[in-house]
Amino acid sequence: MDAISPFKTSVCGIEELAGHCESRVSHVLSILDPDWLVPDAFGAYGEHARLELRFHDVIEEHNPDMIAPRQEHIADLLAFGRGLLDEPRDDAHLLVHCHAGVSRSTASMALILAQALPDVAADRIFAQVLHIRPRAWPNLRILEIGDALLGRRGELVAAAAGVYRTQLDRGQYVAEHMRANGRGREIETAMR
Repeated sequence: MDAISPFKTSVCGIEELAGHCESRVSHVLSILDPDWLVPDAFGAYGEHARLELRFHDVIEEHNPDMIAPRQEHIADLLAFGRGLLDEPRDDAHLLVHCHAGVSRSTASMALILAQALPDVAADRIFAQVLHIRPRAWPNLRILEIGDALLGRRGELVAAAAGVYRTQLDRGQYVAEHMRANGRGREIETAMR
């Protein structure tokens, strides 16, 4: 697949961070649960710009013990993404991580790519995200907020439905399990 990104991109989970120490990462978007410690691996990364966001991997606000992604979180990650475009192309390398490198990180990567590539169709952006992280299941709430902030008029959310369908068809995820874990709206989006 031809890379469409104007900068190098990586997505991973916490357990994989140490494997990126030698990758010459220039920017790290770190998405952690609110009470999680900062991973030790960053001490070996060398100089890099880093944004740390803290919220849970949820798509609803029903549970008062969970912090859902909010508009200010997404505005901050988009502002951070704009900084990548100031880096010389050969030096810019964005690493986005969350706990597993599946949901919050892949949704955030999609938004940063959509912002950097406003004329690229959302389905092509998600094809790139799946290329970067084949087990992606992007967090719908992050995408809904980001789609609105970027003025994509639902295009990113509609394209995410294709990712969900692909993952369900591949057997990567099971609809009943996702519903039972509070991800029912993503399954409904996939079925539209």
